Amino acid sequence: MTTISTTCDNKIDKALITQLNKKVNKYILKRPSDKLLTTQYAQEVIAGKIIASKKVKQACRRHLRDLKRQGTKDFPYIFDEKKGHRPVIFIERYCKPSKGNFKQLVMQKWQHFVIGSLYGWVHKDTGLRRFDEGLIFVGRKNGKSAIVSGLALFGASKDGEKGADVYILANSMKQARKTIYEECQKMVRKSPSLQKRFRVLRDAIFYDKAEATIEPQASDSEKLDGLNCHLGLFDEIHEYKHYKLINVVKNSTDAREQPLMLYITTAGYVLDGPLMDYYERGADVLDGVIDDERTFYYMAELDQEDDLEDISAWPKANPNINVSIKLEKMVDSWGKRKNIPAERNDFITKRLNLFVQADEQSFVTFEVIKRNKKFFDLSTLEGHTCIGGFDLSDSEDFTSPCLEFPLDGEYAGYVFLLSHSFIPRKKVELDNENLPYDEWEKLGLLTICPGEYVEYTYVYEWFMEQAKKYVIQKIAYDPKNAYRLNRELIAYGGEEWLVPVRQGFVTLNAPLKDIKELLLGGKVIFNHVNGKPDPLMRWYINNVKLVKDRNDNWMPTKQGTYRKIDGFAAWLTAHTETMKLMADIQTVPDGPGVSFLSKKDLLGR
Repeated sequence: MTTISTTCDNKIDKALITQLNKKVNKYILKRPSDKLLTTQYAQEVIAGKIIASKKVKQACRRHLRDLKRQGTKDFPYIFDEKKGHRPVIFIERYCKPSKGNFKQLVMQKWQHFVIGSLYGWVHKDTGLRRFDEGLIFVGRKNGKSAIVSGLALFGASKDGEKGADVYILANSMKQARKTIYEECQKMVRKSPSLQKRFRVLRDAIFYDKAEATIEPQASDSEKLDGLNCHLGLFDEIHEYKHYKLINVVKNSTDAREQPLMLYITTAGYVLDGPLMDYYERGADVLDGVIDDERTFYYMAELDQEDDLEDISAWPKANPNINVSIKLEKMVDSWGKRKNIPAERNDFITKRLNLFVQADEQSFVTFEVIKRNKKFFDLSTLEGHTCIGGFDLSDSEDFTSPCLEFPLDGEYAGYVFLLSHSFIPRKKVELDNENLPYDEWEKLGLLTICPGEYVEYTYVYEWFMEQAKKYVIQKIAYDPKNAYRLNRELIAYGGEEWLVPVRQGFVTLNAPLKDIKELLLGGKVIFNHVNGKPDPLMRWYINNVKLVKDRNDNWMPTKQGTYRKIDGFAAWLTAHTETMKLMADIQTVPDGPGVSFLSKKDLLGR
């Protein structure tokens, strides 16, 4: 999540406004394009011609990269420009804008990119859509309602789905009716062609030729159980506090060949709801932390390093600037609101599309995490000493044990991390976070346990299995919720085997800073069986945020419910003891390779 400073008072130069207007206006379309501009937009963004956020640039690179590998064994999708252009043509030809001084809707290049991507990428054999979900994250007043209303009408009438049910979804029925659904009604009434084909009622719009409907639904609706969704349009999910509506709609798509869920929103203030989960997952996918070929992300926002007063960055969050929103009006609004804290934060959140959060910072960047990519043959560690750690966390969520090996010889100063996680089957079936659980399980990094929670015996048995191969000198643990597991471990290894680690600033500050130094130096090895860095541990580390006390002591935390850090917490707990062990290890100058101290050496016997 982008964090920002909110203390600037510089005046904005009018010459800069004129200069920026020229740059932006150069790429505004005045009339409909006779071809799809998805790829052209991506190329112009990458070339720096169109101002775009880091995440939009990543989405463009993803598109261009996918074009090069389309139709291959590992990537069975192709880009069909004709299919991608159809909804654009439909909107421009039939959908009349209800607001503003516009005679017709002209899809801008960024809209070609969004719509073209969603509808143009299809499976090479079936012709069905690649993307079944999409996040469209842009600032307020960028024409979201017009796009989505047009897609709703297209989805009911021209998407090749007989009996298509299109749902306009919001937190409340009042909101669901007021925004996109109301815009759909107005579009039909203003278009003679659509009026002939659609019947507009208060509670639904009918396309009788295909027995299709468009209707608003909400979390407080009494008719949610009977849904059969072809196209679900979730409006302003920044207001959602839970997954109730999202889960119901997703579960209603089983009978559809190519259902599509679209989440359309600006930034918001609910930092532990579904939007944060989708936003952060999108960042992970675009960064390459997680693979997800079926979800599209368009995330327009100011970047971390951007100055709020630098208006040349504002188009990053407002791709429709000077079309549905004028730069000069934005500048005027900022000037009036920036010195009133509540209004200032609203502008930053809604117009610059930033989550205002100033008390936390990232632990390390993903670029730093990627430095730690060395491979080490795990079989060579058999019989050698390590430190264990575990994080039981919530038994209805991730639970993680780990072993940390301090290395020697040519790898002096490195550590090898062997980690595993457990998660209950019920959590996987809910799939609120849309994480690649099955992929992680196939890689041997995760065990999906039957039932609703993770039994502590799974962790015990994991340690017992590892103890057959490695010398586990100590196991560090968070005393919270660990009583029963501790009794079992003490029965095996004795009281001295377990070391409690209180989860506080004073206890965790030193090991946390030491881990950061190791990561910065590329000295952490956590490969899985395929010889590549463990993607689950990469994800855990990438989710870590720092909080500091008044003495600059560090503590790890997570941002929102999606950002799990259980595997990292287990490692950090183990590292409180590994640090001591590393201070005792001596490099052996004679033999090549790596050498280790035995348990006997370390215990002085």
